[in-house]
Amino acid sequence: MSLELLGAVLLALLVLGGLGLLAFRYLRARRVRRAARGLRYPVVLAHGLMGFDEVTVGDRRHEYFKGVPARLRQLGSDVYVVRVPPTGSVSQRAEALAQAVRSLDAKRVNIIAHSMGGLDARYAISQLGLASRVASLTTIGTPHHGTPLADVGTRLLGDALGLKRLCTALTVETDAFYDLTTAKMAEFNRLVPDARGVLYASYVGAFQQRTRALNPVLLPTYLYLSHRVGPNDGVVPADSQKWGEVFGVVEADHWAQIGWSSRFDAESFYASLFQALRERGL
Repeated sequence: MSLELLGAVLLALLVLGGLGLLAFRYLRARRVRRAARGLRYPVVLAHGLMGFDEVTVGDRRHEYFKGVPARLRQLGSDVYVVRVPPTGSVSQRAEALAQAVRSLDAKRVNIIAHSMGGLDARYAISQLGLASRVASLTTIGTPHHGTPLADVGTRLLGDALGLKRLCTALTVETDAFYDLTTAKMAEFNRLVPDARGVLYASYVGAFQQRTRALNPVLLPTYLYLSHRVGPNDGVVPADSQKWGEVFGVVEADHWAQIGWSSRFDAESFYASLFQALRERGL
């Protein structure tokens, strides 16, 4: 090979190497910029049974999702917290959720729902025409297949002891408790199919055995469910919480999942949820 040809080959290799290095730096910078942007769509937080967006007691403000909105905003997302009827039926709560989402100045949203809020969202997406406005639904501790606690509670307290009649006389809604029974949820799942184009995902909160991380108030219900159905979060069986893509399983009781525990790092949990959505381009 002549010296001229060798020089040309070396020059070409240097040029190609330089272009490759520039391309690598560009793609890396692009990934960094994308990571810093946050999510493509804003987040809507949907509360569970007997929940709220926030309440003020005396001079103190309490959030249902304790510390979560601030953490998600810190990560780079717009966050909206919705309030629905605390003990209304799934259909009533879903209507309120749908109206709230439609009122937002956003093409689509990512709904993160705790407990019954996940059922409200599924109903709104499937039955109330909200599918085009929702990019993803991530449920946490949601009783997609009901919970035995609702079965025994409605049967013994609501019907046998007459609490349902009393609440009706006092104009207190009780439909939510009956909607969470295993029989009602079996019917719900037949009538409320997932919508195409929406990512359905879930996180499962569960303990394999009794632990100090469990809120002591939930110990009786945890033991009851453990005997009946196995691992649970003190309110909902682990198997009932699975819907769509399971993002993960966390050792957090039903209240710790929304930040109401010093034994569980809820902010880090929601940061990982945020990352899971971001990796999927949401």
